Amino acid sequence: MLIYLHGFRSSPLSFKARLIAERLAAAGRGAEFACPQLPPSPRAAIELVRAQFKPGSGDTLIGSSLGGYYATYLAEAHGCRAVLLNPAIHPGRDLAPYVGPMAMYHSDELFEFQASYIDEMRELETVRITRPERYFLVAAKGDELIDWRDMVARYAGVETLLLAGSDHGLSDFADYCERVIAFAGPGMA
Repeated sequence: MLIYLHGFRSSPLSFKARLIAERLAAAGRGAEFACPQLPPSPRAAIELVRAQFKPGSGDTLIGSSLGGYYATYLAEAHGCRAVLLNPAIHPGRDLAPYVGPMAMYHSDELFEFQASYIDEMRELETVRITRPERYFLVAAKGDELIDWRDMVARYAGVETLLLAGSDHGLSDFADYCERVIAFAGPGMA
């Protein structure tokens, strides 16, 4: 199973999630892909993934931004592979200014980002990864939100695709989507 974890304020309607779903469906593997709508609570997001998908060593998590932070935590806890797309490195610090009401990116749906979620994020921090071969990092030097050097330092030793430009949303994701899918495991691409 390939489980996509979207970023902060995002959804299963994100460009990257839809593109992966389309590519897998075209290959006759659509049933092996899932992208749940994650709740704003980090603890609830992790519980949802665990309850719905029971990730294990045969699964791959693809995490974008905050989803990358979650994917790292789950990969370490359950022995999964993980693809990290411009992953959040310090969300407990970086998202603190966003406490309060806000809207999702792909809808007008409002939600409350609570101060308690910052503590929940800190509880999920993974101090170090244990098996670098289970990870694939895609980091963009043009990311306007997360410094690519922090990403590369945090995931030292993992297979890395360092993009010369791009942006936080990886608007050029179609160019390397197949490489991401191929990392997910045999027969996925």
